[in-house]
Amino acid sequence: MKPVSINIKNKRATFDYELLETFTAGIVLTGTEIKSIRLGKASLVDTYCYFVKNELWVKNMHIAEYFYGSYNNHNARRERKLLLSKKELRKMERAIKDTGFTIVPVRLFINEKGLAKLVIALAKGKKQFDKRQSLREKDDRRDMDRMFKR
Repeated sequence: MKPVSINIKNKRATFDYELLETFTAGIVLTGTEIKSIRLGKASLVDTYCYFVKNELWVKNMHIAEYFYGSYNNHNARRERKLLLSKKELRKMERAIKDTGFTIVPVRLFINEKGLAKLVIALAKGKKQFDKRQSLREKDDRRDMDRMFKR
């Protein structure tokens, strides 16, 4: 039996931000949280990362409560610590001190060892005209695909 591949994406991130550099981080989870992620019951809508005492935390990440969980079920929107090397943490902390930069989660997946990983990106916010340009490029690509399929 092939394990179900979990790949939860934050589609708004590529629309609202210009992604400059990506990192793969581990997440500190409780027992029922990993069970919910394996069932695909997680969402990255409106999530962001921030630093507290040289540690990176993710806020607003929704992992639904586990259906079979008992009194020790987790809080769905609690803040979760991200695990990265000190070198990567220092690099990101220096970058977000510049105005206009932020760290956004892009993708949540389970690796081949069964561990939950979060792909985060160092991002710069897009202006309104940049978003219109992205939509125009997407429409052009769709039209080109239609023309070549005929």
